[in-house]
This record gives sequence, C-alpha cells and structure tokens, in this order.
Amino acid sequence: MTCLIFWSSCRNDFETTASTGNLGFSEDTIYLDTIFTNIGSSTRNMKVYNKSDEDILIPSVRLAQGESSNYRLNIDGLPGKVFENIPILANDSIFVFIETTIDIDNFPNPNFEFLYTDQIQFDTGNNQQDVELVTLVQDAVFLFPQRFDDGTTEEIILGLDVDGIPVAIEGFYLEDSELTFTSDKPYVIYGFAGVNTGKTLNIEPGARIHFHENSGILVEQGGSLKANGAFSLDSDIMENEIIFEGDRLEPSFSDIPGQWAAIWLRGGSTNNEFSYATIKNSGVGILMEGNDGDETLTLNNVQIYNSANVGLLARNGNVRGDNVVINNSGQTSLSCSLGGTYNFNHSTFANYWNSGFRQFPSVQIDNFQQTGETTFDVYPLIEANFNNCIIYGNEQRELILFENTDEIFNVSFNNTLIKFEDPNGDFDDIPKYPTLNPELYMNTIFNIDPAFFDIENNDFAIETDVSGADGIGSTGIADLVPLDLVGTNRGEVDNPDAGAYESTEFPEND
Repeated sequence: MTCLIFWSSCRNDFETTASTGNLGFSEDTIYLDTIFTNIGSSTRNMKVYNKSDEDILIPSVRLAQGESSNYRLNIDGLPGKVFENIPILANDSIFVFIETTIDIDNFPNPNFEFLYTDQIQFDTGNNQQDVELVTLVQDAVFLFPQRFDDGTTEEIILGLDVDGIPVAIEGFYLEDSELTFTSDKPYVIYGFAGVNTGKTLNIEPGARIHFHENSGILVEQGGSLKANGAFSLDSDIMENEIIFEGDRLEPSFSDIPGQWAAIWLRGGSTNNEFSYATIKNSGVGILMEGNDGDETLTLNNVQIYNSANVGLLARNGNVRGDNVVINNSGQTSLSCSLGGTYNFNHSTFANYWNSGFRQFPSVQIDNFQQTGETTFDVYPLIEANFNNCIIYGNEQRELILFENTDEIFNVSFNNTLIKFEDPNGDFDDIPKYPTLNPELYMNTIFNIDPAFFDIENNDFAIETDVSGADGIGSTGIADLVPLDLVGTNRGEVDNPDAGAYESTEFPEND
C-alpha cells in the first residue's frame, strides 16, 4: 500500500493525450431538484470517465454561461466555473460536484416558479460533450427576524429563569399584515414566527409553510392559530390541505425527521384549530401547554409524521381530535402529559420508528412530573377518552399509563385496537390496565394486526376482513365523525371500523 501511495503522489507530470470527445458520464442531465429563491441547493455529483487505455487531458471544462452562471462547480477539490487542462488517468474517473443558489429577482419578469438551466461543456469544437443542468426555482414569502447592526438577532422573550434572567429564542412577532397565509406562494420561516396576545394567524386552504432549521411557529397566551384546509378528492390527493414541513425540497429530504423545531402553542393560547393539514419532519409536531378550561386545540383530519421526538406533546392540554394520524416518532407519537382533557375519535396512533432505538410507546399518558428526589407536581387528568381508535406499532407495548393517585386519572378506551403484549403479567397488578380495570377498555381488541397498507410511506389504510380494526367501531362515535380521512362515508356500513380510515380491499401484488 505504501508503494502505491508513493507512486501516485509522485506522478505529477504523466504524459497525456488530448481528449477526443469520448468521455463517459454517470448522468447526461443533472437535476438539482426544486429550490427556493436565495436558498442554496444540496450538492449533486457526477463522475466523468476515461474509458481508454491512455491518460488524457480535457482542454477545458466550463459552464456554458461562464462566470455569470448561477451554478457552481468543484472538480477534484478545485472550485470554479471555468477550468483548463483537467487530467484523467487511463480507465479512471474524476468527480464533478454541482450546486446553485438563485435569486429570482435577478431575472426579468420571473414567474412564481421557473426552470433555470445551463450546461457543463467538456472540451470545445467537434470534441465538445455537454451535460445538462436543470433546477426548478420557486418564489416564496420569506419571514425572518431582524438582524441588528451589532450583529445580534431579534428574539422572543419566553420568560425569566430562576435567577431572573430572560429566556429567549430567535424569533419575531408577525405584523397584522402578515397574519393571513394564503396559497399564492409558499412561506419560508426563519426562527420562530410569533403570534402575539390577542392576535390570530389564519392559514388558508392549500397553503404551504416551510421552516428553516430550528424554526417554527409560536402562539402566545391569548393568541390563536387557525390552519383550516379543505378536502377535495382528485386522484386521491387532498389538493387544498395545508402542509407544514422543512425548507429542503429535494426528494432525499422528503421524510427526514428533525428538519425544523415545532408548532408551539404556549400556555393560555386558545381556540387553536387544524383541519386537513399535514405536519412532517419536525422535532415536535405540535407542542401545546396549559389549559384555559376550553378546547385549546381541535384537530380534524390531521396527519403528523416523522417527528424526531414527539408527534403531539400536550402538557395539561385540552384537545379534541377526529381522524388524526400520527406515526414515526423518535419518542412518543402522542404524549398526554401533566393531566388535562383529551378526546380522540377515529384516530390512528402508530409508531414504526426505524431510525434508532425507541424507549417510549406510541401513546403515553401521565398526570405528574417529578420535581425532586421525593417530590412531585401532580395534575388532574380530567379525562382521556379514546373511541374507535388504533394504538399500534413495532414495540411490544404501545400504551403506557403513569398515574399519581393524589389526583384524578380518568382514562377510557372504547372500541379500540391496542398493541399491549404482557406475556409475563408485569402489569397485572397495576391499576388502570386491562387486567384490573376491564371496564375502562369496553369492546377493545388487543394485539391483532391492523394490516396497515404501507407504514413506510405513512399510509395507514386498513384492509377489509384482514385488519384487527375492521368492524370493531361504535356506530354512535361514527355518527359523530361520519367521513374518514379520505372522505369515505362511515354511515354507509353496518359496522364501522376503528382508526382514521374505513377499511378497503387492497390491490393484489403483481
């Protein structure tokens, strides 16, 4: 190995012949996917092959638009847009790395989105070979905190720590003119976009909200967030749903957890609503705090996927959810913590996290937090009702209850399918679990495969006559939520199913 390294490092003046237009390429067109204006693309790479038995020299490698191109190249460690005399050893190859950043305002009369193209030209004249470069550029509404002359950034003060020092996060409060998000353009948020006391952020059907790293939305006490999409069935696509996700649009980022922070509903925020909305690839999908006595958060036809930590984390919250689906969370898909009031109907709480070890179940419910070695803060769990739901995943037990008897702890699971395997009877003597309290689990089924359609792609449709959730639902609850997540009428069947989807016949595999 030492001899090879010595030979390679010393061969700086090998004899070459000029290329003859017979280069090989790993790709003849490089698509840099979709980017937002002024946000850099990911770096793509291609290989250029010399398949001949002679060492060659490429006289020139350049972008067709030269130094004015918005693409940037890096060839074997050298950045630039125009290169000369690039060597390739016989039967060897070199890497070319490509990236771009594009300001849509630099183009005359740009549309909302347009294709930006260029070429990498290898050699000239009759020997010239081209590789096409294509990027879709989208315009967007950019919302971000101010940058001050002293180098600091605008912040939102969250409160004071135990020493009276302000605790802050990078962010800003939305102006009145910014409190309606439309579907005209996507929104890209840097830092936390705050909804101040007494204000309401309205997000209209079809809106797309993208967050930069460590960014999110924060709703203050007395503020509200209303993200109400609309359902339109067109080739099984909900065109008017609202989507919250990261600002990296490349397909390789489509299901990467933890790309942005959270939608944070602070204590005292009120009348928050989400309907026909998808929240994906965050740290925490929705973090809500506090209980003002009313329904603090209402979820209808909401999907939360690929959360690095928790899908929905409610602390002493008041939540009503119908047709909710949460999956793929690094910790817990649903955490009803520190007491509160929770009512879920026809919802699917799953966790098939496969990006590492998971310690927590799909659903966790508790009514206390430990404050010292032997001290606890205890809160009343007024109710946590799960009706016609599915609680399932790839762990042995997907439901855990932590009860402190110093306060009430009211739970019930009705006509629900639950994954809860306890072969050694470890939970037989613990109150609120099925062995001691079967009346809390009326008409509930345990440990029968729900037969989800495609968990890897977050499709939790269930199969007729196969799923453990098929036909186990209560008609009374189905009457309250007559349509499933994709618009199927539950009222048209004699025995409704549990979960967010009414069962269907799956297509046969080819």
